[in-house]
Amino acid sequence: MKSALLALVLLLIQGAAIGQQKTFDSHVHLWAGEASIRDYEAQLKAAGQSVDGFGAMWFGGPNQAPAGEIEKTRASNDGLIALAARHPGMLPIATVHPYDGPAAVTELERVASRGIKVLKLHAHTQKFDVTDPRVLTLVRRAGDLGIVVLMDNASILPGDCENLFNLALKSPKTRFIFAHLGGLNFRFWNILALARTAEGLFADNIYFDISASVVIAAGSPIQDEFVWTLRNVGVDHVLLGSDFPQLSLPRTLAAFDRLGLSEQEKAQIRYGNARKLFGLK
Repeated sequence: MKSALLALVLLLIQGAAIGQQKTFDSHVHLWAGEASIRDYEAQLKAAGQSVDGFGAMWFGGPNQAPAGEIEKTRASNDGLIALAARHPGMLPIATVHPYDGPAAVTELERVASRGIKVLKLHAHTQKFDVTDPRVLTLVRRAGDLGIVVLMDNASILPGDCENLFNLALKSPKTRFIFAHLGGLNFRFWNILALARTAEGLFADNIYFDISASVVIAAGSPIQDEFVWTLRNVGVDHVLLGSDFPQLSLPRTLAAFDRLGLSEQEKAQIRYGNARKLFGLK
C-alpha cells in the first residue's frame, strides 16, 4: 500500500513539473491582428497549456506589404510594436522587403531603435531571390544592429537550404533562424556537423525552429533521422515554434514530446535557447 502511495505521489510531482516547464513559441502568425492573439490564447486555455512568451509576425495576413510600399511596411511594423506593448510576453517580429533596397535598410534601422530584436523574411511569400545582393546587404546590416533574421526554410523553393547556408556563410556577424528546419529536406542540415570542423568557414550563426516539421516527423518512419539531425545541428541551436494558426502549440508540444529527447534537451528547445538568443527576461 505504501509503495503504491509513493508511486502516486511521484507521478503527481512529475506531472506538476511537466506542467511548469517554461515554453516560448517562436513562430506565431497574426493573420487577424489582435483577434489572432485572442484565438491563440483561447486555444492554449482549452488545452490547459500555458506559454511564457511568443514571437509574433504579420506574415499571411493583410498587414504584409509587398515591395514598393515602404509606408505600409512602416505602419505595419508600428502596429506590431503597439500590439506587443499591450500583450506582455509577445516578441514582435518586424519585416521589410529586401527589394526596397536602401529604404528597407532605413526601416530596419528605425525598428531596431524601437527595440525590435527579430526580422522576418520569406522568399516564397515576398517573392524575392535569396541570392539577390539586396538580401545580403539587408541581413548584414541586421547583424550590425544585433537583430536576428528569421527566414522561411520549408524547402518550398528549389535550392532553399543551399542558398540559405551560403547566405549565412557570407554574413558571419548575423544570427539566423531558419524556420521549419528545411521541411522534409531537413537531412541537408547535417552538413553543419562538418562545417564546424572547417577552420574559418562557419561562424556557427545558424539556428532553427522546428515548427510544422516536428509534427510531420514525430511518430513517423523518419523520426530517428529527425532527432539525429537536431543533435547534429546542435540542440542548443533549436527553437520550438507552432506556426499558429496553421498548427497549434498543444499539437506541436504533443509531437515534440514523442521524439524521445532528454529532459535537458527538451528544456533547451522549449525555452532556454530562445531566452539566450532573444535576451528574454
